[in-house]
Amino acid sequence: MLLPLLLLAQTAAAPAAGPPTPRRGDRYAECIDQARRDPAAAVRGATAWQQAGGGFLAQQCLGIAHTTQQRWDAAAAAFEGAARAADVARDPRSGSFWAQAGNAWLAAGDPAKAQVALDAALIGGTLTGLDLGEAHLDRARTLVAAGRQGEARADLDRALALAGDDPLAWLLSATLARRTGDLLRARKDIGRALALSPDDASVQLEAGNIAAVEGNEAAARSAWEAAVRVAPGTGPAQAAADALAALGGGAQSR
Repeated sequence: MLLPLLLLAQTAAAPAAGPPTPRRGDRYAECIDQARRDPAAAVRGATAWQQAGGGFLAQQCLGIAHTTQQRWDAAAAAFEGAARAADVARDPRSGSFWAQAGNAWLAAGDPAKAQVALDAALIGGTLTGLDLGEAHLDRARTLVAAGRQGEARADLDRALALAGDDPLAWLLSATLARRTGDLLRARKDIGRALALSPDDASVQLEAGNIAAVEGNEAAARSAWEAAVRVAPGTGPAQAAADALAALGGGAQSR
């Protein structure tokens, strides 16, 4: 059965940016808060702030506002502008801005631009901990999209070491392992993903994919039925339903 590697390249989360607590008179914090509550107003406000000399903080806020609107190309461009301005100012936040730009380019469906941004984020050397792990995870997705699976494995392993509580990292690692024929690794990693996020349809879909490759039809059916059950109407649920149909039966009601 042909199983989707596209999950590795297409799964995209909104660029992370921890919201500061708004304080009266703190324009950046207020802008970020507005970007999440009223993004259209935040776009106007951040643009005016940028024109008045708000610098990379105004540009990053603009990126957050576009992200809330799911305007990924505009968000990526704003984050890149913030990153370049921060680079010029030698501000260590540039790495986070480059990582946000890379994530936004992934969401926009442009892994080539995402890789450029993520390379810049990692080369800068300012990311640490979870942020560093998530940047490696995103770069792995760009490398898979480019067919560079060996390099993607190195980034995924780094992501697992630094962001091991993120079920997406284990899910993508399992998917890549299955694609490269390492079923032992695939089974182990999807088990970690299931432990962290059992109600995620994408995780259940991949668990079924791995079981199918191993020839365990009962386990595959059970996982695919779970994917349909937990997230009906979604892409992963439809993929699971299609896989069930290929087995000769749809999801069983429970």
